[in-house]
Amino acid sequence: MEFGADRQMIQAAAQAAAEERSAFIRRTYLHLAGAIGLFIALEALLLRMPFAEQLVRRMTTGYSWIVVLLLFMAVGWVADRWARSATSIGMQYLGLLLYTVAEAIIFLPLLYIAVFLIEDPNVIKSAGLLTLTLFAGLTGTVFITRKDFSFLRTALMVGGFVALGIILASILIGFSLGTLFSVAMVVLAGGYIVYYTSNVLHHYRTDQHVAAALALFAAVALMFWYILMLFMGDRD
Repeated sequence: MEFGADRQMIQAAAQAAAEERSAFIRRTYLHLAGAIGLFIALEALLLRMPFAEQLVRRMTTGYSWIVVLLLFMAVGWVADRWARSATSIGMQYLGLLLYTVAEAIIFLPLLYIAVFLIEDPNVIKSAGLLTLTLFAGLTGTVFITRKDFSFLRTALMVGGFVALGIILASILIGFSLGTLFSVAMVVLAGGYIVYYTSNVLHHYRTDQHVAAALALFAAVALMFWYILMLFMGDRD
């Protein structure tokens, strides 16, 4: 009960004292860096596992990818709820951990193709570098302008549902999404980065650094996925 009572007294970052706001922002991005580092480590481990190829085949054969996507969405929802827990710090960290593991698993087929089929050692590094560059640019723009981009919420929600519908249709009908779709998804991911960064400055409470880090990590992962798709498409 005391934790809940204290929670009601915690201000949004925009209303907090400068020192408290700075500490919250610093914690958020340290946790984001930690999630990215753990994701890289898990992915390297998964790709070296002897069952990696078999797991990739099971995840992508027939309509299995639809099940994988739906499970990922369900896990993401649960992880976000846990990361926003108002009663348990441990639950918040468990949510971030769960989501990071889920991202590592869903990325496995794409990275497996990049590593073992395309066999270009630079494709993943190039996609990762471009993702981080765009992330830094978008983040810097929000921090410099200090503008509240919460008005993007509805457009991002609609864009996300439309994208999901197109992805599911492509699996069921069997058509290729193509380069234009990947470019559109990179733009959508950029919108999410701007939106969540704005929320860090204006709307998250100063005790919600774990939830903020999870949201930013999800947006960065989405951007990385489709930038990697674009880089891989250039090498087909």
